[in-house]
Amino acid sequence: MSRLCGAVVAGVIFALFSPMQAFPAEPVGQATLIRTEVSGQTGPLVVRSPVHKDERIRTSSSGLGQFIFKDGTKLAVGAGSTVVIDKFVYDDSASVKRLSIKAAKGTFRWISGNSASSAYSIVTPAGTIGVRGTAFDFYVGPNGTTAIVLLSGAASFCGPGGCRQLRQQCDCVVATRGGRMTDPSRVDRRTLQTLSNPRALPFLSGDQQLSGALGGIRTSCGLASLRQDRQDRPQPQQRQERPAPQAPQQAPQAPQQAPQAPQQAPQQAPDTPDRPDKPDKPDHHHHDRDHHGRDHHDRDHRGHDGDDDDRDRDGRHGHRSDNYGSR
Repeated sequence: MSRLCGAVVAGVIFALFSPMQAFPAEPVGQATLIRTEVSGQTGPLVVRSPVHKDERIRTSSSGLGQFIFKDGTKLAVGAGSTVVIDKFVYDDSASVKRLSIKAAKGTFRWISGNSASSAYSIVTPAGTIGVRGTAFDFYVGPNGTTAIVLLSGAASFCGPGGCRQLRQQCDCVVATRGGRMTDPSRVDRRTLQTLSNPRALPFLSGDQQLSGALGGIRTSCGLASLRQDRQDRPQPQQRQERPAPQAPQQAPQAPQQAPQAPQQAPQQAPDTPDRPDKPDKPDHHHHDRDHHGRDHHDRDHRGHDGDDDDRDRDGRHGHRSDNYGSR
């Protein structure tokens, strides 16, 4: 008896805490593509991982998940997004009576499946998207501001400010949580400025690439060039590196001015030897005066001392004469 009670208790505990018990046994869809990190209610998702009603799906800041539901509806969940599969009511055929999702934040692409248009609804903080056999992208910002871009078919957006109908390809409506809503107009760069996020629509700009039917939509609504424009812009690091080469160009200028000082010195050097020429002239004139002075002086001196000079000359000559005489 005690063994029977123990088995019953163990079964109850398993039933209460089993992770599979949180969802119906039969999944409502599965993952067809997972990039980087995508998680469900029970942990990380991989390709072919089942998804269930009431399951919350999250992607990382670079994550991407693609899912297909039982009626053929396809949903792409872009980077930094959160969505909950809110309602999924089966039909007897391959379609469903009700498929509703709640998009809390992020970027998404939707392609309707085989069910009636009235079976689909997408709830956002700013309003509800009504599907009319449609493919469209939509974005939910951190403050709840929502933008929807029609890719094919038709769609409506209804919020506190009323309803707007999107009928032409690339029509866009932007709505806020407070009820403000724009009229449908073609999406462009200004739409991303309004959303304050240049990557708000990554499937159109090419910041994230989809595959299969989700990636087979031909139009980018003119936003494909945005990613290329961002890549062509010079990066802040390149702008900071430009002044660096100017430093070597200015540094050699100092040595160029330094050699100019020696060039002026040789020009003044020849002036210094010319200065002795000036005293030479007075010396020459003085010599002339002395010479003339000596002439007069010599005459006077000779007149006074002429006998001594004559004796010196006579003595020399007499000595010579004696020598000749001795010979």
